[in-house]
Amino acid sequence: MGLFELVLVLLFAGGVFALWSDRLGVPYPAMLALVGALIGLIPGAPRVMLDPSLALALFVAPTLLDAAYDASPRDLKNNLASVVGLAVILVLLTVAAVAWVARLVVPDLRWAAAIALGAIVAPPDASAATAVLRKLRPPHRLLVILEGESLFNDATALLIYRVAVGTALTGVFSGWSLLPTLVVTCGGGVVLGWVLARGFIRLSTYVDDIPVSVLLQFISTFAVWIIADRLGLSAIITMVAYAMTIARRVGGRMSARRRIASYAVWDVAVLVLNVLAFVLIGLQLRSILSRIQGDEGRIYALCAAVVCATVIVVRIAWVMTYGAAVRWKRRNFRVSPKRPAPTISSGLLGSWCGMRGIVTLAAALALPAGFPYRDLIVFCAFCVVLTTLVIQGLTLRPLIARLCLDEDRTVEREVGIARAETARAALQALDGKPGAEILRGEYEARIRSAQAQPMTAPASGQPEGSLAELQRRAVDAQRDALTDLRARQVIGDDAFHVVEEEIDLQELTADTRVRPELQA
Repeated sequence: MGLFELVLVLLFAGGVFALWSDRLGVPYPAMLALVGALIGLIPGAPRVMLDPSLALALFVAPTLLDAAYDASPRDLKNNLASVVGLAVILVLLTVAAVAWVARLVVPDLRWAAAIALGAIVAPPDASAATAVLRKLRPPHRLLVILEGESLFNDATALLIYRVAVGTALTGVFSGWSLLPTLVVTCGGGVVLGWVLARGFIRLSTYVDDIPVSVLLQFISTFAVWIIADRLGLSAIITMVAYAMTIARRVGGRMSARRRIASYAVWDVAVLVLNVLAFVLIGLQLRSILSRIQGDEGRIYALCAAVVCATVIVVRIAWVMTYGAAVRWKRRNFRVSPKRPAPTISSGLLGSWCGMRGIVTLAAALALPAGFPYRDLIVFCAFCVVLTTLVIQGLTLRPLIARLCLDEDRTVEREVGIARAETARAALQALDGKPGAEILRGEYEARIRSAQAQPMTAPASGQPEGSLAELQRRAVDAQRDALTDLRARQVIGDDAFHVVEEEIDLQELTADTRVRPELQA
């Protein structure tokens, strides 16, 4: 079977596994990890070597933009200490621990290559964990911390990765330049992301065609990554700043048809990229396994097992120690808490959400062909991804059930506030307009529903006879009110996107609601 036919078959299988995983409550990357492992055992599978300079841009840029677009700056700011602890300190501890244990197993492994291995396996991918957690309603703060960690731990890990790979290839390391490099690359990335986002926003105002608009989104995503990389800035930080800027300035004002089409295409693209990443790593495993000779197999297996255990143990140790330190500080120094202290149960859950994913795979694929011990590093990286996704991914749901965490209704409460406020804005927009009685009745019912039962969705039935023009006027007013609620930090981005989707549906139904007598 040729590569193209194999990819088509595996893309189809990826879609099937995604459906099964949703019904079983298992993260679909865990299913894909198993598929990738099986690919390495297929006799006669084609050998593929992806251009290393392409791997990170191809796989990380779109998935990172998709995650950063939905991130809530308000919630990240409120949990900044926890996010920094996971995204910076935990990454550094993991890199150091993995490099140390890898050299214990393989003494000939140089420190630069060992650190590169640590940087590859250090950053968890929160998408697998949150896919399960969102359905089980754990503390909202935990979801925010995990999503914030996944946005910024990549920047820390890939900066170390870049330095380690350069040192391993050239043999030259300048430790004094590391801190200035961090400041310049991250700070410059924020500025560049903001500037490029403003340029894209201005450009998008001249494009009304939906397919062209979506195409420009993809082109700009890869362009932002490439520009940042060519300038020597942090492409991760640049992409996060770019996505957040666009989300804040465009998200609430984009038309419903364009947004729905865009979201659908991006969801498919992220799924395809995940499938392709596991396919490519599986194809490389086939080549690696064919080159292992003699005792190398035992060394590879031992090193992979030690690295897998290290990344899991270090995370558990850090999360539980951090939670215990916060609780001790509050007991002994009588700190006035702005939010509840982390509990042992939430700490256990957070420490078990360290599943590795597409960033680890992309970084492993991006290693140059002549990199020292490349086969060993790629093999260990895939084993870490496979182990964490399968073991932690399959046990996450039972763990939550055993911990008996209280359901968090933070997002639902904010959704209720947003529904009521946007409906009031719609009523104000309809004041004094002839023929608005039916729409006024709808929005008054929406307010009553939001105030009486803020946890439930509004009724889907819509009376006939409303005016499309009035409906669009009301929709515009709701969008402005919703954007203002987020800007004033009354609601977070999770609630914003829920109500935004409801308003989109109202806008899409507006054209079918013109009364016949007004069409003549």
